[in-house]
Amino acid sequence: MFHFNHSTLAAALVLFAFTASAAEDGADPDIPEGFAFLDEAIPGLELDLRYTTNNNFVGAPIDGYEHGRAILSVQAAEALNRVQAYLETFGLGLKVFDAYRPQRAVDHFVRWAADLDDERTKSRFYPEVPKSELFERGYIAERSSHSRGSTVDVTIVFRTEDGSVVELDMGSPYDYFDSISWPDSSKVTPVQRANRALLQRVMQSEGFSHFPQEWWHFTLRDEPFPDTYFDFPDTGSRE
Repeated sequence: MFHFNHSTLAAALVLFAFTASAAEDGADPDIPEGFAFLDEAIPGLELDLRYTTNNNFVGAPIDGYEHGRAILSVQAAEALNRVQAYLETFGLGLKVFDAYRPQRAVDHFVRWAADLDDERTKSRFYPEVPKSELFERGYIAERSSHSRGSTVDVTIVFRTEDGSVVELDMGSPYDYFDSISWPDSSKVTPVQRANRALLQRVMQSEGFSHFPQEWWHFTLRDEPFPDTYFDFPDTGSRE
């Protein structure tokens, strides 16, 4: 287990202050107790929330992603913060693609997958998989661990001298439906496998388990809501 350093402690205090404030004064009433906004809880975290845009496998903004806010359970946010703080000691950091996912978003995915005539994103996201087999192969399902609030899709990034944010090469893009995206795929180079191994190691060291079909997908092992699939949208505005 990685230990707190000064930046971890500071971020933890921010997280505590935010959740305590929300509970006391009723701020952000549409986010349930026990959840936190990642942009407020984790300093330096990069966000690339694809489901608020057209840049995803559906090709359109997804139901429930209304404000571009990444949300996780407080426990998952605290664990992710420890990963972020550890990576910062090496000049690295995390980028989040998706976190909590409303059930209505999952329902949107299901409707899209059932429409076999809509293949406008096939060449980018699932070129080798027939759309009719996305359910069978486990890429689309009627329930998602994301809706329980403690699953996150992430990668590792670093900043160049000019301030650009660059992702480590993981060998396949985010949300690419193919066996090359499996964490232990032999289709990627040794460097790409090492990058995936680094991501797995730092996430697992803070209590996350990985999904065997997606190198980017991690769920907190001791998640606080293991049997609840939430459907609140990502409401709440930045001050």
